[in-house]
Amino acid sequence: MVKKIFVTGDPGVGKSTLLSRVVYQLRSKGLMIGGVLTRDIRERGVRTGFQIQSLSDGTTGILASVSLKVGPKIGKYVVNLNDLKNVFASAILYAIDFSDVVVCDEVGPMELLSPEVRKAIETLIECNKPVLGSVHKRLRDPIIEKISNSPNIKVYELTIENRDQLIRVIVDEVSSNLWG
Repeated sequence: MVKKIFVTGDPGVGKSTLLSRVVYQLRSKGLMIGGVLTRDIRERGVRTGFQIQSLSDGTTGILASVSLKVGPKIGKYVVNLNDLKNVFASAILYAIDFSDVVVCDEVGPMELLSPEVRKAIETLIECNKPVLGSVHKRLRDPIIEKISNSPNIKVYELTIENRDQLIRVIVDEVSSNLWG
């Protein structure tokens, strides 16, 4: 089975930024990268939510926002189950079928509220494709336990000190998984 790589770390340490930089480098090697990245939505310097972006077709959606009115709430954010299903889960499943590498940013409490995302992540863990993802550091969930305990998944702890070198390590590992 192909090795899968996940990064974990404290909130704000740069997990999504690291994944974006690795995606850029892998694409520059000619690889087709699919899946999802998330990024903050900010208004006047204050985070007001999170956006989802499909790496295959650029489709975007709202993961969670302080301005949403309907959906489950985590902290000050209301989670958008519709976009989790239609953008996040769909992008993961599409990438499993049509990409060289599948990116999943992030396996965390908001994402795992969606039954469709849970199923897509279960499929991702079992697929025979290189996977690059991020996983919430403190959340206890059977899916996260499966990621942490699988012999086919390597989890790196991202810190401010190692984030620049970790980009090179991950690009090299993914490349060697594909080309030997």
